[in-house]
Amino acid sequence: MTALDWDSAATTTVEDNTGETLARRLRAHLQALAPLRLPITYREAAKGLLLSPPNTIHQVTQALEQIMTEDAAADRPFIAAMVISKMRGGLPAPGFFDCAARLGRFAEDATCLDAWAFHSVEIETAFAFWGPPSGPARE
Repeated sequence: MTALDWDSAATTTVEDNTGETLARRLRAHLQALAPLRLPITYREAAKGLLLSPPNTIHQVTQALEQIMTEDAAADRPFIAAMVISKMRGGLPAPGFFDCAARLGRFAEDATCLDAWAFHSVEIETAFAFWGPPSGPARE
């Protein structure tokens, strides 16, 4: 199951689609979804960002790689692990693992069982990191 809806501006301008702006918007979207503990697909991410063809998925993947770079530099879990591919049975696309390897966090092959284990740890850690605090609700 994935989270589908996201409240965003009714229109998106070209200025809103710069790489840095898309990464910032996508991070905010993922942080808002983290407490629900539900992944989203690349297509859902593109839809949530109100991206128009062509190359919507490519724009999402570029934003995700920027987010991963920021998370690695800040020693945070990869919030990008929340974005999965329907075609890969719930795993992110190979680019996620390639980027994680370039950032020194994944040393295996994205097609092997280690990818499942790595993704499982990353997504659960991201949910815990950006999810609701444990204990009494905040006022």
